[in-house]
Amino acid sequence: MTPVRDVRPGPAACATLDKAADENFPVAPFFLPRAWRDDLMAVYGFARLVDDIGDGDLAPGGADARHLGVAPAAADDRIVLLDAFRADLNRVFDGTPHHPLLKALQPTVRRCALTPEPFLGLIEANRQDQRVRRYETYEELLAYCELSANPVGRLVLAITGTTSPERVRRSDAICTALQIVEHLQDVKEDLGRDRIYLPAEDMSRFHVTQADLAAPRGSASVRALVAFEAERAGSLLNEGTPLVGSVHGRLKLLLAGFVAGGRAALDAVAAAGHDVLPGPPKPTKARLVREVGAVLRRARREG
Repeated sequence: MTPVRDVRPGPAACATLDKAADENFPVAPFFLPRAWRDDLMAVYGFARLVDDIGDGDLAPGGADARHLGVAPAAADDRIVLLDAFRADLNRVFDGTPHHPLLKALQPTVRRCALTPEPFLGLIEANRQDQRVRRYETYEELLAYCELSANPVGRLVLAITGTTSPERVRRSDAICTALQIVEHLQDVKEDLGRDRIYLPAEDMSRFHVTQADLAAPRGSASVRALVAFEAERAGSLLNEGTPLVGSVHGRLKLLLAGFVAGGRAALDAVAAAGHDVLPGPPKPTKARLVREVGAVLRRARREG
């Protein structure tokens, strides 16, 4: 019997979970079994909160710092908060965590026999964000995505009991693609945080400078660079798409939604002429639905 959850997140935690509606893909759609939805939202809450700590986007009022036992004087120190969050994560596995979102995660960890490694990877990605502001090569960016994105897909496979080496490989390709797509949508926002996720070697190749990324609109060179990186992301999605055909039932639809979210976002970037500087191009729900259908049809053909 599945244990009854008695976790009632406070307003700050609820605000974190509410951000699921802004993602490019459905996080825990209604058609999934209730247990899966609960588990996926628990993992999303962890991933979203650690990103918010790393980006300095925590809800005002300091509730998250208090839950983590961080003194008010250090409540704005992201490394201190990440260290405290990692300590509270350890309590998920061997004690009683303090933060409401980690309390909500504990039943999922126990029921699905999840290991600490994917969660630690997400924390390390955000620690890396505090000290690495630029990536010289595409390979360096891929190594970052190994920490910042791929653990999420591995957790989805673990929650649904479908992990295998080949599925992990396909999942990694999809998750890395989704991370790159998000970086393309958020070039201006990331620059405001003094971060550039466009590889420096590619910027040099397309004659793009940091000043070009700060402009109100993208020059021809910036748009060409974005189109180049978008093509890379599309190739990764193609590499990962057979994952959809390797599973069945409602999980197939969920994974199709992940892939479709990436494709729809790339379509939105292309529809904007690859000019992402005025604001992040976002796909419409209608476009997302069409892409889900296309991904499922492709999965049937390849299956």
